[in-house]
Amino acid sequence: MRHTVLRLIMILAIWGAPARAQEVLLTLTGAVTDGRVDITRADLAALPQHGYATSTSVSDGRPRFDGVLMRDLLALAGAKGESVRARALNDYVFDIPISDFHRYDVLAALTMNGTPLTARNKGPVWIVYPRDDHTELADIRYDMRWVWQLVALHVE
Repeated sequence: MRHTVLRLIMILAIWGAPARAQEVLLTLTGAVTDGRVDITRADLAALPQHGYATSTSVSDGRPRFDGVLMRDLLALAGAKGESVRARALNDYVFDIPISDFHRYDVLAALTMNGTPLTARNKGPVWIVYPRDDHTELADIRYDMRWVWQLVALHVE
């Protein structure tokens, strides 16, 4: 039954259905409060909001991204670890050092140029680095960490 519900949520996200306030956008597991924390849009809205314009390796110009800082998201979940394994809707997985989130203002972006992110346009959550503010972030090693269609983080 649970797999059926999760599949339905994923299908709705893929088709760009409007998100309901209590729909789980991200699941954090591992070294977090009680081993699992489900994050909703309302949870993210309650955190301080941040944004900036930055170039990306997959878009033209310098789109503006808005969302919450990854370090605030991890604090909300009570995360204690050194890295996160970020997983996307398409099962792309990449390990990111948590130190990145303290060194840089890395966003869990929810909008791009004022438009809410959906599975059709790299959402509902996209890990975004302030690439134009730090020359070292223009390196392909950091480009791999820009996980879009983010659905889960496993803290280790």
